[in-house]
This record gives sequence, structure tokens and C-alpha cells, in this order.
Amino acid sequence: MALEIVLTIIGLALILLGANYLTDGASAVARKFGISDLMIGLTIVAFGTSAPELVISIVSALNGSSEIAIGNVVGSNIFNILMIVGCTALVMPLSIGRSTMSKEIPLVILSSLVLFFCSSDMLIDGGEENVISRADGLVLLVFFLLFMRYTFSIAKDTPPQELPQGKKPMKGWVSWICILGGLAGLIFGGDLFVDSASGIAKRLGVSESVIGLTLVAMGTSLPELATSIVAAVKKNPGIAIGNVIGSSLFNVFFIMGAAATVRPLKVGNISGVDFGVLIGASFLLLLFGLLIGKRTITRGEGGIMAAIYIAYTVYLVAMC
Repeated sequence: MALEIVLTIIGLALILLGANYLTDGASAVARKFGISDLMIGLTIVAFGTSAPELVISIVSALNGSSEIAIGNVVGSNIFNILMIVGCTALVMPLSIGRSTMSKEIPLVILSSLVLFFCSSDMLIDGGEENVISRADGLVLLVFFLLFMRYTFSIAKDTPPQELPQGKKPMKGWVSWICILGGLAGLIFGGDLFVDSASGIAKRLGVSESVIGLTLVAMGTSLPELATSIVAAVKKNPGIAIGNVIGSSLFNVFFIMGAAATVRPLKVGNISGVDFGVLIGASFLLLLFGLLIGKRTITRGEGGIMAAIYIAYTVYLVAMC
């Protein structure tokens, strides 16, 4: 058990380091070709912070651990919306732009509903078991392409920005080493993390769904948490909400779509309660933005969101 815990931590560390170096290297290459910072943030940085979820979900799908793959995405999005937004709002109230309120947050709600429908074969079709099929995966990937088209339409007119004063651009060969090294860390770390996390679940008699919804989801969401908290401390809370929204959409449409396309995923013990919390959290984000703070998530609302996440986690542990 002790060895598996150590291997889990090492695997997660490799994933986080790999995502960091991959993002830095890719950003340097993109900037060299005159791509705007906004475009880098909406694409490369969004991919980088979601890379841990992508690697773990794909590896889990290939290894037949479908509950970890699905639980990772569902749990990560619940953590993103309730815990990251909640904790960031406790540090500094989060202002939400009109476009984000009217377009991006409704997309998060849509992604949660689409994932629920794709996972509800028994409820909708009267099937024998709930499976996210390859067809479902392809539908999710189509939604991802539409989201990327929308993203490019926003960012196409934004000019590239210069590096902060005093910061030297990364050399070309260094950026490629960062990219290749980051990919290697992600792949090796992802394989190590999934194997050891599955081993811990079996030893403790805990289902892979609970491991995916809690341990894996929290671990892979560390990049988003760090990014949002740092943004709030630097009095730039708008970055935090964009980070959460972009990551949540990326998780459902691309990561879940890619994982299901690689191999159909049995939903298993991921229950209606888990999907209900995800959908409810998405609506709560919209509701809090519209109410008391006038397009602002207040500290009080942030505290409520964090408390809901803690209560949900306690429920999962109690149901083991």
C-alpha cells in the first residue's frame, strides 16, 4: 500500500511537471509565430492545464478502467466549479463579463447536460447498462470543434503581445525540449498514476468510480486551482473564471469525447447523484452570477459553493 501511494504521488508530480513544461514550450513556439496571447491562453494554456485529465482518461480507457476515466472528468468539473470558483471567490470576489455570463457559462451547463444524456442509456433507451459509446464520443468531439470555432472567432482580431519587460524569449531548441519532455512526463506519469490509483482502490475495497471522482479529480485539477488562486491574489480574478470555464468545456467535449472514441466507456457506479451535482453546480454558477453581486461571485457565495463540495465529498466517502 505504501509503495502504491508513493507511486501515485510520483505519477501525479510527473503529470503536473509535464503539463507545465509542455505549456511553456508550446507558448514559446506559438509566440515565435506571432500568435496572440489570448489565442495561446484559450488553446495551448487550456490544453496544458487539462492535460492531466486528458492523459489519465485516455490511459484509463485503454486499460479498461472506464469508471476512473468518467469519474475523472465528472469529478474534475465538479471540483472546478464548486471548489476552485468557491475558494477563489473567498480570496477575491469574481467579476464575470457579460459575454461570459450570456455565452460561456450556458455552454458549461450545456456540456453537463449533454454528458448526462450520453451516459443515460438505461434511462433514455431502456438499455441494459449505461455506456458512453464511440458515437457519443464523436458527438462530444463535434461539440468541441464548434467550441473551438467560437474561440477562434473571438481571438482572431487580438494582436500578439510582447513578453513582460526583462523576460527573455525561450530559445527554439529549449522550447522543443520542454515540449518533448513535457509529453514524456505526461505519458509516463499518467500510466503510473492510473495503475497505482487502481491498486489503492482495490486494496481499500473502494470502487474506481469514487477514486476517480475524488482522488484523481482533485489531483488532476491542481493546475486549474493554482492558476485561479494566483490570479485572484494578483487581483486579476477574471482569469480565474475563464480558466474554470475553458477547462470544464475542454474536459467534457474533448477529453471525454476522445476517451470514448478510443474505447466505449461503461458508466458503472457513476450515479445520477454525481451527474446531478455536476448539473446543479453549473446552474448554481449562473444563478450566483445573476443574483446578489450583479455578475460577481461574492465571498459569501464562494463559501456556499466550497461547502457544497465538501458535503458532496463527505457523501461519497460515507457511501463507500
